[in-house]
Amino acid sequence: MTAPDVRVTVVIPARNEAPTLGGLLEKTIPLCDEIVVVDGHSTDGTADVAKTYGAKVVLDNGKGKGDGIRVGARAATHEIVVFMDADGSHDPNDIPKLVEPIRRGEADLVIGSRGKGGSDELHGDIPKLLRLVGSDIILIGINWRWKANLTDSQNGFRAIRRDVILSLRLKENITTIEQEMTMKCLKKGHVVTEVPTHEYARITGESTIKLKKVWFRYIYSFLRDLFF
Repeated sequence: MTAPDVRVTVVIPARNEAPTLGGLLEKTIPLCDEIVVVDGHSTDGTADVAKTYGAKVVLDNGKGKGDGIRVGARAATHEIVVFMDADGSHDPNDIPKLVEPIRRGEADLVIGSRGKGGSDELHGDIPKLLRLVGSDIILIGINWRWKANLTDSQNGFRAIRRDVILSLRLKENITTIEQEMTMKCLKKGHVVTEVPTHEYARITGESTIKLKKVWFRYIYSFLRDLFF
């Protein structure tokens, strides 16, 4: 059932992303009804930039991106929540196509697929190769367990019904929250689909994901949600 009047909140976790945040917010404002910036206790004026553009600013609990996702979901006031990164790797112009399957009543979670849309961040060196291989192993397990046909379970650019995300009782504090969200939605029988989106190289700085520090958490949370 099509629901064109359903409104959208965009949640952007951000820690020291002042150089890129203003341009991102400017492009995002016309495409949603509310923006929530979850500030990870930044020291570079990230919160001030967000307030300048009229975004609602809330502080996370200093535990990582997963914590920021939960805080942002609770702070959102509209029926559909879109999550996107603050580093310029996601294109706000893709927001309408992420939201549309939920508006039409055809999905509960829509993932922006780098498998279909491509990525500038998953190729080119050994750490990126290891990330890609690890992501594919997890993806294969998810598709096998729930007879799904997804091409990306990890991308943080996604839209979800607010009532659904609040019902999942997400626990992960770091970037493992994306795979946890995907798996718990499938486990509960929610409809998960995807649309092509391209992941661009971040505009400034370097990725905060250090594989040697987080690989065990990815495997642990994957096996936990796969079998229990």
